[in-house]
Amino acid sequence: MRLNEEEKAMLAGEAGTVAKLAIEHQIKVGEFFGAEDFVPVTQAHIMADTESLGQAGVMWLERLADANEGGVRIPTITDPRGTDFSKASDLGQAEWMVELERRAIEAFSRLGVSMTDTCINYQTVLAATRGEHVAFGDTGVVIYSNSVGGARSNFEGGPSALSAGLTGRTPRYGYHLDAQRQATLRLRADWTPRDLSEWGALGGVVGKLSGNYWQVPVIEGLDRAPTSDELKHFGAAMASFGSSALFHLIGITPEASRLEDVGGDKLPVAQRIGQADLRGLRDSYAVEKGIDVVVFSAPQLSLFELREIARLCKGRRLKKPLLAVTSPQVKPDCDRFGYTKTIEEAGGTVLSGMCFYQSYAREMKEAKGWTRLATNSAKLVNILGGYGYVPMLATMEECVTAAETGELN
Repeated sequence: MRLNEEEKAMLAGEAGTVAKLAIEHQIKVGEFFGAEDFVPVTQAHIMADTESLGQAGVMWLERLADANEGGVRIPTITDPRGTDFSKASDLGQAEWMVELERRAIEAFSRLGVSMTDTCINYQTVLAATRGEHVAFGDTGVVIYSNSVGGARSNFEGGPSALSAGLTGRTPRYGYHLDAQRQATLRLRADWTPRDLSEWGALGGVVGKLSGNYWQVPVIEGLDRAPTSDELKHFGAAMASFGSSALFHLIGITPEASRLEDVGGDKLPVAQRIGQADLRGLRDSYAVEKGIDVVVFSAPQLSLFELREIARLCKGRRLKKPLLAVTSPQVKPDCDRFGYTKTIEEAGGTVLSGMCFYQSYAREMKEAKGWTRLATNSAKLVNILGGYGYVPMLATMEECVTAAETGELN
């Protein structure tokens, strides 16, 4: 890779051993992907839940922090943690899990990382804007920032995202390049979703059709612009089902005012997607009626989503656990507006700063006896089968009713 003078100095160790380790790692990544040089980035976002890090990962972080060499150079934030410390015992999480989280947080803090603990930083902290080069880790964050914000990021693994924070740059390949952002797959939506679970199902269908990271679908035919929460569920599911990092919606997302802006006019319509396709994805998970737990998570909930859950919970008595997971930025407003009280008076629980599938989901399942899980998140149903759950996709209203009755109709 071609290095400038500052990067050569880092590689020579003139900025300290931590920066040297970081840029050595980034050079290996860049050479693997054929990057010619680095691009400066303005923000970094690290996926670093301790279920993924494990003891070895936390010890590595601690060694970096022990070097005491100044830490990150640019604003660097974190994805959800593995627990909500105030509710860990209620979730069946062991003390060793909590202690590992505390160690990770302490190490990150010494490195200058801001513990935002959110996968919806584009709704809460600081949305990346069109043309802004960033180094983001969470797949839902990347696809939203690339597609809806018009920013530029690849999926950055945890060490790569931290390295970007430590060096202020990332290898210039993939979605940092103009050519990679052109459409490669043209799809037509013959039906526009109406609720969040349907937007997630549409994202799942598009993700399956895309099938790989380098595919960039362009979708035409939607009869209205989706809301931020709808785009959030659509993108998160698409990234989960298809490993996709970028999509274009004609007349909606910033780089695709017209089909020809992203090269879609040169492509044939590969497939039309109708309501039956979305129903088919949902029905493929409708294998049971009884449920053990309802989870609203992946992505974390916005204030508007929590307001709607509170409205649906008002006056009800829930028979089954209902977990509503949000960010530390949203939770205080949820408390202030009375949404937390309404949900918890009905028997639900509002959790902050975590994400269900990154929070020792298998261990929670075993500790609490949960198997059959209802959610309105297409991303979550795609993931949780691997943790031993039987996940079912439903609307938000159907999920709340299932928590009340114990059955999903």
